[in-house]
Formats: sequence, C-alpha cells, structure tokens
Amino acid sequence: MPNPKEHSTMEHPKQEVLQVFKKGIDLVRDPILNKGTAFSEKEREEFNLQGLLPPHVSTFEDQVQRVTENYRRKDTDIGKYIFLEALHDRNEILYYALLLRNLEEMTPIIYTPTVGLACQLYGHIFRRTRGMYMPAKAKGNFKKIINNWPEENVNVIVVTDGSRILGLGDLGASGIGIPIGKLALYVACAGIHPSGTLPVVIDVGTDNENLLKDQLYLGEKHRRITGEKYYDIIDECVVAAYERWPKALIQFEDFTNDHAFPLLKKYREKLLCFNDDIQGTGGVALAGLLAGLRITKEKLSDQRIIFLGAGSAAVGIADMIVAGMVEEGLSEQEARKRFWFLDSKGLVTTTRGDKLAEHKIPYAREEKYIETLLDAVKNVKPTILMGVSKQPGAFDEQVVREMKKHVDIPVIFALSNPTSKSECTPSQAYEWTDGNVVYASGSPFEPIKYKGKTYATGQGNNMYIFPGVGLGAIVCKATKITDSMFYAAAKTLANLISKEDLKKGRVYPDLNDIRKISAHIAVSVCEVAYSEGIAWEKRPENLLEIVKSKMFQPVYFQYDAV
Repeated sequence: MPNPKEHSTMEHPKQEVLQVFKKGIDLVRDPILNKGTAFSEKEREEFNLQGLLPPHVSTFEDQVQRVTENYRRKDTDIGKYIFLEALHDRNEILYYALLLRNLEEMTPIIYTPTVGLACQLYGHIFRRTRGMYMPAKAKGNFKKIINNWPEENVNVIVVTDGSRILGLGDLGASGIGIPIGKLALYVACAGIHPSGTLPVVIDVGTDNENLLKDQLYLGEKHRRITGEKYYDIIDECVVAAYERWPKALIQFEDFTNDHAFPLLKKYREKLLCFNDDIQGTGGVALAGLLAGLRITKEKLSDQRIIFLGAGSAAVGIADMIVAGMVEEGLSEQEARKRFWFLDSKGLVTTTRGDKLAEHKIPYAREEKYIETLLDAVKNVKPTILMGVSKQPGAFDEQVVREMKKHVDIPVIFALSNPTSKSECTPSQAYEWTDGNVVYASGSPFEPIKYKGKTYATGQGNNMYIFPGVGLGAIVCKATKITDSMFYAAAKTLANLISKEDLKKGRVYPDLNDIRKISAHIAVSVCEVAYSEGIAWEKRPENLLEIVKSKMFQPVYFQYDAV
C-alpha cells in the first residue's frame, strides 16, 4: 500500500503558480481562481484582464448581495438549483460564501429534496460538465481516463452507479447530481478544499424505461450490466482512482442493497472508503436517538424498535444502535433481539419461507410471521418506529395512535427521502400523539405549531456526520474508515445538541453551527484512528486547532499581494 504521508493532504498549489499559468480569459474561466468583478485594478493589469470585465471593481459583499438577489428572484426550486450550479461552475469562492450564509435555506436546493428532481431532469438541464463519467464501454481504459482529471491533489471522491438515487430508484448516469451535491456539502460543512473533490458516476446502463427512451438522456442507453462483469467494471474504476490518489477517501453513494454491502465488504479493509447510506445514515440516526432519549429519559438498551424497510440504510442504523446497546451492557445477540424488521413481504423471520438477503439474516426473528405494520405494532408495542421504506404515509394515524397506547412518548423517525416519500409528516406525528412525540425526518420540514407551541423538528441529514468523518480521516491520514469512527461521530453529535434544542423538539443541532460540529466530529474520528493505530500522522497536542486550520474558507486570495 502506498504511504499517504508521501502525498499532500488539503493544500492547494494553484494560487502559488497563478502568475505562470493563468492569465486573461483563462483566469476568469477557472471557477476556483475567478474573482469576477472583484479583481482589483492592479490584478486586472497584472493578469491581462483589462477590457474583459466591467470597469467597476466590486467588493465581495457587493457580489454576495447580487447573487443573493438573483437567487431569490427564482420562483421554482429547480430554477434555484440551476442558478446555484451555474454559480458553482463559474466562481466557487462566491458559491460557497453564499451557501454558508444561507445554509438552512439552500441545503434543500443543492441536496435533498431538490437534487432528486435535478437528477431526474439532468439531461434536460445540463449546462457544463462537472466530475467524471466512467462508461462501461470504456472498460480497459479507466486508468487512462482517470488521468484526464486535472487536479493532482484529490482528497475525497464520491462515486455512484446511479442505481438507487434517494427514493427515486434507477437514474443511471443522471445520478451524477448526487456526488456533486454531497461534495458541495463536504466543502461547505467541513472545509474540504473544492479543488480536492471529485464526483464520479460509473455508467453501467439503466433499467429506467423513461431514460432509455429519452432523446436527451446523457448516459449509455442499454440495460444495466450485472453479475461478474458489473463487479469487474467497478473494480477497475476503484483501482484506477486508488492508484492515482492513494490517500483519497472514496465514498460509495446510492448503490442498490445487493451491491452496497458486497462493495463495502470488499474494499473497507483495503483502502480508505465507506458507504454513506449504510454507515453515515447509521451514525446520524443513532445521534438523533441518543438525543431523543434525553427527552424520554430512557436507556437505549431498553428500547423496542420496529424498522419499516430492511435495506442498507435500515441495517446500517440498526448495526450502529446495536453498538450503542452493547456499550450499555448488552451482548450483541441480546441487542439484536430488540429489533423487528418489516420489508415488502412483512416481518423478516426465519420461518416465512423465502430466501433472505444476507444483510437481513442477523435481524431475522424466530417467531410467527406478521404481515402488516399495524399488526406488528400491536404485537411488539415498540418504543421506536424507524421509517426507511420510501413508502409515503406508511405511518398512518392508526399505526401512530396504536403505538401511543403503549408508550408515553413515542420516538418516530420518518427518514425516507425526498420529502414526498416521508412515512409521516411532523404535523401528523404531533397531532396523532397529542404533542407527545420525538420526531425526526430525512428531508426538511418547516417548523410547525401545535396547541400554541412551535416545534422545530429535526432533520436526520447525513450532512451532520459524513463531512466531519471525511475531514478527520484526511487530517490524521487514516488508512481506513471503521464503524467505531461513525459511532464516535454519533456520540459527539448527540452531545452537541443543547437543552434549548431539545425543548423545541429538535434532536439535531442548528445547521448554522455545522462547521463547529464537523470540526468536533473530525477530532473524535482522529482520536479513534490514533487509538486504533490506523493513522499515519502522530497526534498533535492542539488537535482541534489543527483541524480548524485545515478547513477551507471561502475568501478571495489577494493575487496582487504575491
């Protein structure tokens, strides 16, 4: 394995060589280096920009005001998405400054739920290429193709095969919008330098009939490749990326369950990687539960948990909760007995007659088969209801009221994305429990009023976890990502939730504090890496300060000061 210490981490060399390589229109067209109308008079003269820009020199605040006004003139979410991506493509400093100042307003645009619509329409709204496309027809040449990427220092790669985009299913090559959005969150939330991020889609075809018939679809128009050929394509891409950037973190995103688990198992001990749908979702859900139990004043190990949905997200969450229960004194076997999973066929049991997917087997019950969620709630009397089913409205009034009969304060997490797929809304949960509920969703909802009180319900968004995990792994030069890192991240996040947040019904902290949150999570990840002996860097005394110093800040470089 190459030694990551031989490679730089989050340094960006472009600015140091600017005077040699970038002048004139090439400088204006570089989204990392471009300052637009904010280039000073001296810079305009030095870099041959005179006549290429309007004569007035704008301040940075002028530019922020201009783009904010233009953004808010857009009257549709997809229009806002297109506007932000256009800004992203021409001036990344300004894009991230705008995003950080309006994080709660704009995160639902650059990521869930609007990014789902953007992926569905990708071939119709395409403006400028971003990221890399690795098509199946190029198999055998991926190593050559990966060298076409211009950046030598890549820190984070987010890769998808487009097979399971949010709750929308197979979107093929149009799924590139997900890695683009995730990496924007890495930059905004954890300060990974934008030049060190690489979105990738591995195009193995699509089974989406609408896309196959769409003249403007930009991917390969054939059915999905399966079997060993599929895994050979993925492996060639992963190896090509690893050989060029052996220090880079690879995040697997939105793969179907039948591929997500085998790919994670194959690579997690060989290179720096994780699957956000499994581990990131597990970490953020556990953090929300730990915070919620501060409201109910109960122990994690005493909970009875029903999952509606038994895919990668569900099992990732359950595995993380099991780790928490074990820490409280249960054995792993005892902890697993606190879970009941329902998939599309009903309760997952060892006796119902069908062949279970491998990831479901550890949670299969040895008891009578139950077909419906309502019957399961009546039988189990759960304290926690987890929705990862993509079945809108599955937590209906009858189910929620039945749950409330057996527990004073039910914990209901309707985590399916996008908003249209949520198992129930916060207003429904509060109404059907008479205001006595701990609720979180996967996509954002507006605060609600119930009986004169306003509740700012929490969003179990993975952006609370994965950017900080990635930052920590990069800072300490970890050789692999472990589940214990995500567990430490979950506990750190839960401890950052204030009593004031809990009083408002929130089990996740204010997104406006996300950089502080990511820094503390990064520290916790580094501490795990140091303790487990999987960090190339030695532990510094001022770890938190070191982490913060590595975080990219969206401010213009003063070229005329060079």
